[in-house]
Formats: sequence, C-alpha cells, structure tokens
Amino acid sequence: MASAAAAGAPPGPAAPRSRKSVTGTRRTVAALFLLPALVLLGALVVYPIGYSLVRSFYNASGDGFAGVDNYKSLFTDDGIRTALKNNVIWVVFAPTVSTALGLVFAVLTERVRWGTAFKLVVFMPMAISMLAAGIIFRLVYDQDPDKGVANAVWVGVHDTFAQASAFPKAHPGRRSPLVAEGGGFVTRAAVHAGQPVTLPLVGVAPDQLPDGAEKAAAARPEPAKVTGTTWQDFTRGKGVGKLGAPDASEVGYAGMRIEAVKDGKVVASAKAAGDGTFTLPASADGARLRLPASNFKEPYNGVDWLGPALVTPSIIGAYVWMWAGFAMVLIAAGLAGVPRELLEAARVDGASEWQVFRKVTVPLLAPVLAVVVVTLMINVLKVFDLVFIIAPGSSQDDANVLALELYRKGFAESQPGIASAISVFLLLLVIPVMLFNIRRLRREVRR
Repeated sequence: MASAAAAGAPPGPAAPRSRKSVTGTRRTVAALFLLPALVLLGALVVYPIGYSLVRSFYNASGDGFAGVDNYKSLFTDDGIRTALKNNVIWVVFAPTVSTALGLVFAVLTERVRWGTAFKLVVFMPMAISMLAAGIIFRLVYDQDPDKGVANAVWVGVHDTFAQASAFPKAHPGRRSPLVAEGGGFVTRAAVHAGQPVTLPLVGVAPDQLPDGAEKAAAARPEPAKVTGTTWQDFTRGKGVGKLGAPDASEVGYAGMRIEAVKDGKVVASAKAAGDGTFTLPASADGARLRLPASNFKEPYNGVDWLGPALVTPSIIGAYVWMWAGFAMVLIAAGLAGVPRELLEAARVDGASEWQVFRKVTVPLLAPVLAVVVVTLMINVLKVFDLVFIIAPGSSQDDANVLALELYRKGFAESQPGIASAISVFLLLLVIPVMLFNIRRLRREVRR
C-alpha cells in the first residue's frame, strides 16, 4: 500500500542544476576584452616608466650604480637649470595667454554674424603639426625683413616714423677731397663762394639708389653762394669715365644732407637735388663741408626675435598661435551653456558689459577655464617640437626646455642615466596637475 501510495503521489521539485555564475561570466568576458588594452598599456606605458625609473639610478654606461647622482645633476648642470627655468616660464605664460585669448575670442565672436568663420580661422592652426608650425615660425621670425614677416612689419612701422638712410655703404673713392670724421665725411679744405665743390662718393649699389636720383650734373657757380655736386663717381668699364667729375652715366645722390661747419658749429645746411647738386648760402663761405653720419647709418634691420633675449617669448608666441583656437572652442562650448537669464538680469540691474563679463560670465565659466588651463599646462611641460625647430643653434641653449634637454642628454650626449632622471622628474611634475584635474572632475560628478 505504501508503495502504491508512493507511486500515485505527484513528483517533488527537481534538484537545481549546477551552472556557472552569471556575474563570474561577465567578469571573464570583460577581462578578455580588456586584456589587449592592458597588455598594450603595460608594454607602452608601465614598462617604460619602470625601466626609466630603474635606469635613472645607473651611470651612462649602464653597468654601474650611480645612486642619486643623476638627480643631483638636475640642479647642478647649467643646461638642465636653464631648461627648468624656461619650463617655469612656459607653464606660467603659455596656458595663461592662450586661455585669455580663447576667452576673449569666444565672448566677442558670440555677437557677430561672421563669428563661426572667425572661429574656424582661429582654430585652423590646430590642424597643423608642430613640425609644420615650427618651420612656418622659423621663417616668420627670420632676421631679414625681406624674408621674415615679423621683421617686415616691424621695420615698416619703424621706417614710417624714422626714415632709413639711402647711402649706408657710401664712402670716398680715389683722389677724393673728403676724409672720414665722426662716422661721416668732411672736406679736407674750406670752401668758398663762387667756386663749385665736388663731393664724389662710391659704394652704393645701382638698385639701392634713391627713387628720385637723376643723372649727375656739374654745379654752376653762383656769386655769394657755395654750390656743388655729390654723386656716384663710378662708371663700369676699365678706363671709362673721369674721376672727380660727373660723367654721362653717373647718378646724383638725391637727398644727401650737406652741412657747412665753422669752428665746430653748423652754420648752414642743404639737401642735394635729384642730380646731386646743392646750394648753400653766403654764410657757408670759408667753412668746411660735412656729410653727416646720418647719411650713412645702416638701415634698421628689425628685432632679433630668435636671439638669446627673445627666443623663448617668440616660441611661446608660436605656441599661442596654435593653441588659442583650442581654448576658444572649449570656452565657446561652455559659454553656450551659460544661462542667458543671469546675463540679462545683470544688465537690467545696471551692470556694464565689462562688469557682466568679469562678475558673471567668467565665474560661470570657471570649470571650463580650469579644464583648458590644466590641459595646456600638461601640454607645455612636454613641449619639444617647437623649441627644437624654431630656435637656431646659436640660441638653442637659451631656449632649452626639459623635453629638449632629455633628447640632447639621451641621444646627442649619450647620457641615458641623466635623460632617464629628467623623464622621471617630468613625470613627477605632471602628476600633481593630473591629480588636481582628477579631483576637480570628481567634484563635478558629485554635483
């Protein structure tokens, strides 16, 4: 009976099958997907950092333990100290100027119709590599105003207010009545009224003569006046032309300044006409004629942008040209999210545009500005390309930065121990900035 009852009873619940945990499976799949990235991260990031850290404690040959000697060199080697000083200048000025310009561009272009086109133009340098930008600015900063745009503009502005000399290379030729004195030239003897004076010079290239220059003419004698001619006393061809007298192919020195000097004082002065002739009043009788040094001063050649004094600011200018567009785009994106009601409320309350910008717009953009500044700070700590390409060999030591010094120590001077110490030091400089950025991002997420 018991067996029959047991046979007729409904079956009980089946025992649970043993199966893998879903959570464990997901973790395994995730680990498999992450494995290639972790391998690459370890091979390309973790291993080089660890190897550089170990290598920084060894000497140049790698077979002797140097301890902290390589790190001591960071603060005793003149080249590294200059690089460290320049890196401080880069970190302070390059991110600040780039961010400030980006903020100004973003705010101003928000109200103009062609703002999008302007942003495109400002952002366009970001599409250029550092190598190309370095080559461009090496040409921009060329000392020759005929090649360098910066000096062409600078010299043009300078010459607008201070006219350059047309005769920088002029000097007396053979059997000349002129002798050198105080950067200029004076006649050997005194001159007298009614007796034309000849002041021949040579040394000015035909294409460098003033635009108003004409064929030289012999001065005519005038009673009670001192007349004369100053001209290019040179004719091509052996035995052609006559020294000390204007020939048919010779040109006058138009605009040459002539002074009559008695007892060290200028008693009269004149400027030569297009044919080189000039006339002085009777007061010049018995004086010596002087061609002052202002006639022969070298033309203004601009600023030595890549000289020791200005090379670092000049390269920072090239960096700002590239990265101001990056700052502008990020700040413009943040500006688009600023509540317009707050700006309008400030204007209704009587705030000027400058007050709205300074007390409303900038505080609201503070998180975006922090992102831009921190990003650029990390970027400039590693700057290498622009300095290496733009700075000429004569001033590269003055423009040196840590990344460039790392390259020079590791490859040019074969001191990998010091190069590794510099790389570790650079990592230590970047870490605080990165930690600040991570903490800031976490605060933003909590909000």
